[in-house]
Amino acid sequence: MKLTLGFSPCPNDTFIFDALIHHKIDTEGLEFEVFYDDVETLNQKAFRGELDITKLSYHAFAYVVDQYVLLDAGSALGFGVGPLLISKSEMPIAELNNSDHKIGIPGKYTTANFLLGLALPKAANKQELVFSEIEDALLDEKIDVGLIIHENRFTYQLKGLKKIIDLGDYWEKLTGCAIPLGGIVANRKLAPEVQQKINRVLKKSVEFAFANPKSGLDFIRQHAQEMSEEVMYKHIELYVNKYSLDLGEEGRKAINLLFTTATEKGIISAIKEEIFLKSEA
Repeated sequence: MKLTLGFSPCPNDTFIFDALIHHKIDTEGLEFEVFYDDVETLNQKAFRGELDITKLSYHAFAYVVDQYVLLDAGSALGFGVGPLLISKSEMPIAELNNSDHKIGIPGKYTTANFLLGLALPKAANKQELVFSEIEDALLDEKIDVGLIIHENRFTYQLKGLKKIIDLGDYWEKLTGCAIPLGGIVANRKLAPEVQQKINRVLKKSVEFAFANPKSGLDFIRQHAQEMSEEVMYKHIELYVNKYSLDLGEEGRKAINLLFTTATEKGIISAIKEEIFLKSEA
C-alpha cells in the first residue's frame, strides 16, 4: 500500500523518518511517496486534505481535526524548545504590544504564532515569511522583530541578533506543561487498521533512530539548511525526545491544554472530535 507523506526538511523530521522511508525497519507493507515542505506549507496542505500522513503545527491541527487524527508517535513537544522573539537591537517586550513594529512570523497557523498571540495579543503588524528567511529579513531591516523556530535558535546570536522573549518559556511558566509544537497526523479516510499500522511503523522508525543516531546522517545533511553536524544534532536533541516515541499522559495533557487555552482566548472554535488515535485493542 502506497501512502503520501509530508514532513519538513529540518533535522528532527529527517532523523525521525529516515528509517521508515529507507526501509531500515519493517514497514509492514507500507510504501511512501514523500513531500518535503516547510511547516506552513504542510499546514496549508493539511487544510486541503492533500496528504495521507503529514507533519503539521498543533495550532493548524485544531482546524483539521475533522480530517486528520493525531498519531502517538512522531510529535515535537518539550521543555526549552519554544520559539524565540528576536530583534536587531535590545527591545523591551512591553514595547511590542500596541505598536507598529513589523513582526516576521513563520506562518499564520504555526504554534509559534499562536504563542505570540497569547503573549502579545495586541501585536497585529505581522508579515509571513519562510522560517529560514526571518534572520536575514531582520538584518536587512525588512522587519523590526522576528519570530524564529527550528535551528535558528542556534544561529541568531552568531549573527548579532538579540532575544526579546522565549515564548516556550512563557508557556511553561503559564501552564507547567511541555509546549506542543508539531505532530504527525493520519487522514481519517484511511481505515483504522491502516492508521494503527502507520503509528506502529513510525514508532519503530523513531526507536531505530535513537538506537542508531548516525545512521541517517547523510540523509539529514542532504536536507539541512547549511548547518554543521553539531548544530544538526543539537536541533535533534532539542526536538526529538520521549514524546516523539509516545505522547503518553503528559503529552496528551499538554495538547489538550493548548486547545483549551486557544478556545478560551477565542483563537479557535471548540473541538468536538476525538483528537487522538484510539489505542490498539
